[in-house]
Amino acid sequence: MAAYESVRNAVAGLSAAKAGLASRLWPATAKMATGDEHPRTAPLSIHDMTVAYHRKPVLWDVDFDAPQGKLIGIIGPNGAGKSTLIKAAMDLVPKVSGRVLIYGKPYAKQRHLVGYVPQRESVDWDFPVSALDVVTMGRYGKIGWCRPVTRKHREAAMEALQRVGMADYAGRQISQLSGGQQQRVFFARALVQDASLYFMDEPFAGVDAATEKAIVALLQELRRAGKTVLVVHHDLQTVSEYFDHLIMLNMRIVAAGPTQDVFTRDNLHRTYGGRLTLLDEAAQAIAQTGGGP
Repeated sequence: MAAYESVRNAVAGLSAAKAGLASRLWPATAKMATGDEHPRTAPLSIHDMTVAYHRKPVLWDVDFDAPQGKLIGIIGPNGAGKSTLIKAAMDLVPKVSGRVLIYGKPYAKQRHLVGYVPQRESVDWDFPVSALDVVTMGRYGKIGWCRPVTRKHREAAMEALQRVGMADYAGRQISQLSGGQQQRVFFARALVQDASLYFMDEPFAGVDAATEKAIVALLQELRRAGKTVLVVHHDLQTVSEYFDHLIMLNMRIVAAGPTQDVFTRDNLHRTYGGRLTLLDEAAQAIAQTGGGP
């Protein structure tokens, strides 16, 4: 806790350093915004968000408004802050500074509108629950804690398993499923929440071609239903095929917008090249304000 407070205090005094650093590294975005220009009705609105681990910045002055009803890919090099972006939006990791709104309100008041598919590596697959139990957990926001799971909620969970092709595995313990099957189950858990905004952290990692095809079809179904989906993604070859919009991230947002506009050679070079230089300069700026190494 003391380390976190130290980071907060260090970044609190960064106004001049941040503006100077931004003007050298990102001249086009050096003007500091107030946040008033962000639409309050956007599914996700992020203003001036900075996140740091162990006094090293991971995300720096992130500003982004998600358009309604789009599939939005988040791409960038390893360690660029892609997973951190969606975790910070859901208050799973602390923010040093900034503001995040879900449909105009803080996440704590809108969590029932948000669905989440985590990285497979972050899940304890040995926990003794069935596939149906896992999917039913997605209904807890509607059921309420310490209240019985009714037949209606079980039927909704089974329907979600059916949609991802996993109904026959409803009683199977989650640890007994393949990687692709596990990912389908967690996708079903997100579907059964009937959310308006979805965050998906590498849903295609470690899955077979059939599962990837099934997930893509479900993502397109969500889009047709007017849902907004943000997906951390690594395969650049499928970006143009899968996503309407992109966030190109390298600690800071390099480019964001319709895929056909921002997925360019120049933006790819800016996103995947020179990350260590950006990180070192940002860390040095924090250190110079008294935050320490």
